[in-house]
Amino acid sequence: MRTITLEEHFATPEFFNGPARFVKERAEKIGDRYLLVLDRLCDLGAKRLSEMDAAGIDMQVLSLSAPGVEQMETADSIAMARATNDYLADAVKKHPTRFAGLAALPTGAPKDAAEELQRRVQQGFKGAVVNGHNHGRYLDNQFFWPILEAAEALNVPIYLHPTPAPKAVTDVSYGGFSPMVSDMLAGGAWGWHIETAVHMIRIVCGGVFDRFPKLQFVIGHMGEGLPFFFQRLDIIPVATTKLKKPISAYLKENVHYTFSGMNYPELFLNLLLQLGSVDRIMFSADYPYQSMQQAMDFLRQIPCTAADKERIAHGNAEKLFRL
Repeated sequence: MRTITLEEHFATPEFFNGPARFVKERAEKIGDRYLLVLDRLCDLGAKRLSEMDAAGIDMQVLSLSAPGVEQMETADSIAMARATNDYLADAVKKHPTRFAGLAALPTGAPKDAAEELQRRVQQGFKGAVVNGHNHGRYLDNQFFWPILEAAEALNVPIYLHPTPAPKAVTDVSYGGFSPMVSDMLAGGAWGWHIETAVHMIRIVCGGVFDRFPKLQFVIGHMGEGLPFFFQRLDIIPVATTKLKKPISAYLKENVHYTFSGMNYPELFLNLLLQLGSVDRIMFSADYPYQSMQQAMDFLRQIPCTAADKERIAHGNAEKLFRL
């Protein structure tokens, strides 16, 4: 069974000396495990490929690690996006059967971001990654619509990756604990999943998919909690939202979902039951933050038919990303 993982991360030394400096400083404080993650993020060669081989992963679709470039000053984000995309393009060129790429975009400069996306897709990139809000502005804001228009015209998806909520939100919602507890609650333990779900709801309610009906997004972590709320969201009637469809319809027709470290059968079954088929469910490991081997072990035992498992493992990704 061929396997393609879709939320797999990389970084560059320059990235860790820039927007991800705090990640590097935290890793140096905590020690071994996080230092190993930093080392793996910066490797797009023999070590990563050997781990993929050991786990049985045929291809990774790579994207720049959080926090991405979205919180940088605009001019700096343009330069960093280009530099990291160049780095990724070189790795894909060296290993075209093992790696594919999603372009980082300087969302604070939508015209530049749209041009960067078009240039990278022409080079063979398979879409874009957006690491959440840009200084508190979300993709429903028409300021960003040139990026969405370009993605729809190019027929490539946008992977919406988590980032912490704006500081005012994190201070109110997650403050008052020890710094590490607050940091982790605002991040991967809870907050950034909720933040991504909120971002996706804003995109729907902001009319993005009525304006760009063919546009496709991908979100990870079994849907960032959204599948649990499909029916609840629809208590807001179409007459109130002024949309063409119920909210859940867009979440079933314009959004795809990956595992990315949420290797829990209950969550998979909930996602499958809410969507009604595996057509929009895809495999991912969230490497190097999570284990490729654990992801593979989970894939092998998910409760679905062999044919559906093939679609999750590679078929759906091949279709969406034209791999």
